[in-house]
Amino acid sequence: MPLTSTTQNKKPPLLEKRYVLAFTLVTVCFALWGFANDITNPMVKVFGRIYQISTAESSLVQLAFYGGYFIMALPAALLNQRTSYRTGIIVGLTLYAIGALLFYPGVKSGSFSSFLLAYFILTCGLSFLETSANPYILTLGDPKTATQRLNLAQAFNPIGSLIGMFVAVEIVQKNLHHFSTGERVLLPDDVAHTVQQHDLHVLATPYIFIGLLIVFLLCLFVFIKLPTPAAADRQGNFSFQGSVHALWSDKRYRYGVLAQFFYVGAQIMVWTFIIQYGVRLFTSQGLPEHESEILSQRFNILAMVLFCGGRFGGTYLSRRTQPEILLRSLAIAAIICTTVTILFTNIIGLIALVLISVCMSIMFPTIYAQSLQDQYQHSQIGAAGLIMAILGGSVLPPLQGLIIDMGTIFGHPAVNISFVMPLLSFVVVLGYALFLVQTSKD
Repeated sequence: MPLTSTTQNKKPPLLEKRYVLAFTLVTVCFALWGFANDITNPMVKVFGRIYQISTAESSLVQLAFYGGYFIMALPAALLNQRTSYRTGIIVGLTLYAIGALLFYPGVKSGSFSSFLLAYFILTCGLSFLETSANPYILTLGDPKTATQRLNLAQAFNPIGSLIGMFVAVEIVQKNLHHFSTGERVLLPDDVAHTVQQHDLHVLATPYIFIGLLIVFLLCLFVFIKLPTPAAADRQGNFSFQGSVHALWSDKRYRYGVLAQFFYVGAQIMVWTFIIQYGVRLFTSQGLPEHESEILSQRFNILAMVLFCGGRFGGTYLSRRTQPEILLRSLAIAAIICTTVTILFTNIIGLIALVLISVCMSIMFPTIYAQSLQDQYQHSQIGAAGLIMAILGGSVLPPLQGLIIDMGTIFGHPAVNISFVMPLLSFVVVLGYALFLVQTSKD
């Protein structure tokens, strides 16, 4: 029977019914690593106050956090290639739970390094999860709808992020002792120790709770068998060396890894240092440091609400607009907003900083899917490179922290000047978008 023009032009479904349960369970993981990411970003400032250390030193939290992503991405990819994405997800959830539950002994020891270790183990788990879940979502249906499907799954990531940020404000920051960093230095040793233990207990409680929740989810993945789509099953026929060669020979993939490195760095810098940006603004208006932190975190939550809305909106637009065109437009908008953030030292700058989150909304999944567009048969190994690129979230924030610690630069607040780091990162993302646009024309 010949195909009619209607049949020929009919778009493939975004998600087939047989994959709905698998998609739902794996998408829960997207929300859970969003929670971990965005309860942690505000903790840079919290750890700085608890331990009375500099912004650059407290940014070691991000180094430990995203270092775990980098180190475990390749082992996760190799495990997926030898076993299955389901195995990678189970290992990821196990490490996530262990890292989160290690916050309890961290409180007992009171050592900053023990929390860095807990973060590192936790994010080794997140690395397994992201290396397994992202490419698995791509295989759950027609390759033509892979970018939209990943955008949809990634849209639930900021929902977890919003919960994490809400917990950071309402459960952590509101219940910390209200002593400023300067006041803590003057406290007697016994009082300082009591205050520190109280604050560490407050900080650790959400992580311990989420660790127990992860244990429950882990049990579901152990006892529920996920389907293995044919596209995923065929990937086992390729050698590691063959996959690496094929991927590295592909400019679309190679440049995508570089763009992802800078994008993730920009995302983490924007969401981490919005607190410092707001605190400088509000304390200059006479608001106490503790209240400034809480108010700044509320702006951070607003940014995440906009990011979440942007993810769902971007998923809708990506069904009607070429992904590379959408990426180009959002990169240009991000550059404009970041420039305003640098130049303005009042509320206008903070509003521009919040609006950057709308621009970032679909950058990660779009770069990810576009990088693997011609390499689905190698996506198990290709996923490792794209997740290793998350190292940008570990390397770049401490550099921005060093700029912030300078206080002022040529009479301009250093925290404003520091946003030249995400600005340059968005320029790299724009470069990749322009490359994709040109490639689509050729």
